[in-house]
Amino acid sequence: MTELRLDAEALYRELLRGVPALRGPAGRLVGITSGGAWLAQRLQQDLGLEGQAGTISSSMHRDDFAQRGLSASGAQTMLPFDVDGAHIVLLDDVLYTGRTLRAVLNELFDYGRPASVKLAVLVDRGGRELPVQADFAAARVTLPDTQSLQLARDDQGRFSFQVN
Repeated sequence: MTELRLDAEALYRELLRGVPALRGPAGRLVGITSGGAWLAQRLQQDLGLEGQAGTISSSMHRDDFAQRGLSASGAQTMLPFDVDGAHIVLLDDVLYTGRTLRAVLNELFDYGRPASVKLAVLVDRGGRELPVQADFAAARVTLPDTQSLQLARDDQGRFSFQVN
């Protein structure tokens, strides 16, 4: 079996090129805790956007909440803008089953009714259990169900992937 090697920084540059087309002139960036939130924060800065990106947690709407409880990261939803009528670009590091995204959409609609929601991810690894797809994926890879792919960030804010 060959070892998967993904250059997270190169994939981030692809995301940086692709997100402006999804965002349009007034779209808001919202990152899914935690890797997606890191992406949204960095994109907000690198694209020179005013204000700050939003962060959204899937914890309260997960279908496995009884088993997992609240996320150990403690990150909560913070949307520093009015969701009603907003054009939102959700950002995540890895799209897999679609269950996190379902939970995030439920959380988002607790805050209002956006005009549109688009999804951009660094990696789409397939394996969907729900009818969800990314509007933009910097890479598409196939991993066995036994492996996980997780975004990491160092002290300088550089991204890398951990494959477990």
